[in-house]
Amino acid sequence: MTFLEVSSVSKTFGTGPSARHVLDCVSLSVDRGEFVSIIGFMGCDKSTFLNIVAGLATADAGDVRFDGEPAREMREDASIVFQNYSLLPWFSALENVRLAVAAAFPGWPPECQARQARVYLEKVGLGNAVDRRPGQLSGGMRQRVAIARAFSTEPEMLFLDEPFGALDALTRGNLQQELARLCSDLDRPVTTIMITNSVDEALLLSDRIVPMTRGPAARLSVPISVRLGRPRSESQLLHDPDAVRIRAEVVELLAEFAHTKPRLNQRTPGVRSAEVAKPALEGPL
Repeated sequence: MTFLEVSSVSKTFGTGPSARHVLDCVSLSVDRGEFVSIIGFMGCDKSTFLNIVAGLATADAGDVRFDGEPAREMREDASIVFQNYSLLPWFSALENVRLAVAAAFPGWPPECQARQARVYLEKVGLGNAVDRRPGQLSGGMRQRVAIARAFSTEPEMLFLDEPFGALDALTRGNLQQELARLCSDLDRPVTTIMITNSVDEALLLSDRIVPMTRGPAARLSVPISVRLGRPRSESQLLHDPDAVRIRAEVVELLAEFAHTKPRLNQRTPGVRSAEVAKPALEGPL
């Protein structure tokens, strides 16, 4: 069942000869509970597209609808995780998360809000660091706070803007697993759109991967379905033949975009040939 419908969204920055047309007739449908990753080159305005869908920016043309209703601002039941953490430096980890809980559940007593914040900090492994301020935390720990803050509001829609892009490989891998676990632990599925530059990250987390062309006037290509069992691990995906095939198709499309700008309106809409069925992979998440 379609939950999010983005139709023919276009965006231009500036006017006159210096105008930069960054998005050209971009459309995307996302089912309720689906995890979709948008992958593309740096500078192709993936984040601009995410900001428009999230309600943080406005499009020049086209529209965004949730459950058929036009979206004009950020939804109350949505959360977003940025690459730069966006934590208040004068508050502890607990207070940073509690502020989000208070905004989502203003009728809760402060002690209940604090309890909710603590629960999600513990879920991301920060139970012993709840009283530390962001300046006392490592980059990975700060991003864990940001993830805990996003999930503590029990969102229906989650936006991830390269949430692990600034982290080292080991920390990034650990947090990817934490994110996958949190998504599976919730009582109801969270509809998620993630912006990423990493094919492996998209493969690990996504139900569908949508490559974006190079800018200017970027567009989305045909989605590639990732019907691989869960839980998934990076080591297993390296050798799984279906995962290898999907990875190769994504890389092939991105390589095509690097050299030519494909005329996407001539492509047949729908799911590409990488759509495969796969039983659950073995091994811990």
